[in-house]
Amino acid sequence: MTDTDQPLPPDDLAPRLMEVFALVGPLYRRVQRKVEQDAPNQGISVGVRGVLELLKEHGPMTVPQMGRAQALSRQFVQRMVNDAAARHLVDILPNPAHQRSSLISLTDDGRAAIAAVLHNEHALLRQVGGDLTDADVTTCVRVLGRMLELFDDVDVN
Repeated sequence: MTDTDQPLPPDDLAPRLMEVFALVGPLYRRVQRKVEQDAPNQGISVGVRGVLELLKEHGPMTVPQMGRAQALSRQFVQRMVNDAAARHLVDILPNPAHQRSSLISLTDDGRAAIAAVLHNEHALLRQVGGDLTDADVTTCVRVLGRMLELFDDVDVN
């Protein structure tokens, strides 16, 4: 192993992780703007896209479950669900496990919409190019996952 393969001491790790934060914020905001710019063509906001993707990945969920999964307030997720329902992208169904918290599920139109969005995003991300390896991406996901764990206790409501 080289020195770069050894875990960093906390005082060395912190400034390196600040470099990651310095990139993640602008990246997130630029991606959000790109999705918003494409929204007139796709008719889906960033928030609705997030709801549709969660439902595609996990099946029917409640609004509180989606809020926790996305670290967003229940009120914001509810607005996105209402928008998606108005566009017939989701159905709001009775929840046998909880009378006050409905289950939200994708409609056929919702499945088609999120499939189109993901297809367009895949095409865009194919343009990243460069010499990135699977190991690079695995490391990036691991680092961001660790950083996210640090903030698990943050209340989003």
